[in-house]
Amino acid sequence: MNKQKIAFIGGGNMASSLISGLIASGHSPQHIWVSDINPDTLQALATNLNVNTSSSNDAIINEADVIVLAVKPQTLSAVAKSAAPLIQQKQALVVSIAAGISQQSLSLWLGADTAIVRCMPNTPALVLTGATALHANPQVSAAQRDQAETIMRAVGIALWVDNESELDAVTAVSGSGPAYYFLLMEAMEKTAIELGLSEVTARLLVQQTALGAAKIALESSESPEQLRKRVTSPGGTTQRAIETFEQGGFAELVSKALHAAKDRSIEMSLQSENT
Repeated sequence: MNKQKIAFIGGGNMASSLISGLIASGHSPQHIWVSDINPDTLQALATNLNVNTSSSNDAIINEADVIVLAVKPQTLSAVAKSAAPLIQQKQALVVSIAAGISQQSLSLWLGADTAIVRCMPNTPALVLTGATALHANPQVSAAQRDQAETIMRAVGIALWVDNESELDAVTAVSGSGPAYYFLLMEAMEKTAIELGLSEVTARLLVQQTALGAAKIALESSESPEQLRKRVTSPGGTTQRAIETFEQGGFAELVSKALHAAKDRSIEMSLQSENT
């Protein structure tokens, strides 16, 4: 994979993170190309990461074995249609990280025979702790699956799903998920200040607690329910807080929120198919 030539159409935060992760894992920056409409973005990438840059999508596609579509969803249709002839000529693998854009839309824009992997990464990829789900269309070979997985593993874990429809659930869980934790952290920090802690102290305590809880969950073979019970002493302060959460319908509210996010993901995919 280190010799595979990868082109990123779009050089924003997610693309930059993927490129940084690839280089950190041993991929040569001279085998990476990036195009973007912003000259400052290209200059920063060339200076900081020593990758090849161009303002021309066709120029970088012509150099690559794998094309990563990393532009905003609302501009992807025009970008894909313009790039389609050269991508078809090269028979390159296309990896899309655009949220809400279905494989049906991508195949319509790029050509029915195009090998396409659709990915749903999340923002922790920006700090190399992302969670990404991938789905490949039938045109993707086993070797190309490995190529796509290697790219996404550069910024965290990468998991394959059997059905593209599962990506809507992935969007609801991990794609939007960081914001749910930030919301809880925000509420805890605000209340900690109300309880008399300084803003600095409250924020550090909340952040470190979130990090510690995630680390325990990742390193333990026990379920979240088991871990929760392990730190909840009968009749203690934690039990009182948990009971308050439960009385407020916490689990039901989480379920309602995730279902709403999944429904919106489906709506966005359907909208993309009608463009």
